[in-house]
Amino acid sequence: MNKQPNSRHCFVCGVENPYGLKLKFYETAPGEVAADICLPETYQGYPGIVHGGIIAAMLDEAAGRSQMGDSGEPRFMFTARLQINYRRNVPVGQPLRLVGKAGAAKRRTATATSAILNQQGEVLADAEALLVNVPNEMLVNSNLETLGWKVYPDEPDGDRS
Repeated sequence: MNKQPNSRHCFVCGVENPYGLKLKFYETAPGEVAADICLPETYQGYPGIVHGGIIAAMLDEAAGRSQMGDSGEPRFMFTARLQINYRRNVPVGQPLRLVGKAGAAKRRTATATSAILNQQGEVLADAEALLVNVPNEMLVNSNLETLGWKVYPDEPDGDRS
């Protein structure tokens, strides 16, 4: 499994965002990514249940990361459409797995799916995404090093959440 880069301030993957999820994504196969997480009560809506907006953010990120590619420059994409199925309550304080799988890719657009699973492998929420390339003119003015876009080492205990 290859670890994907993180940024500094992204809500989902930013390593320096004090309010963020700080997810660490790993390429588990070509076009597939996964992140393991156990969400604290900070991200709940109803008591014991992860807020739907947090679920949407995680599904969105996993879908987009599945299309980033594993060679050369990353393919950054905006989400044009995200269709979510909230199938079961997503609990706080329990281990979860977030997965993203690349679908069809064209020159300017791509599709992907993502899901949140519990320890038993049951799908708690899933999504289908339509993604659109970030315009080149936006990327020309972005310095990936300034964004902190790099692979950060795991903690010594190997925790990936």
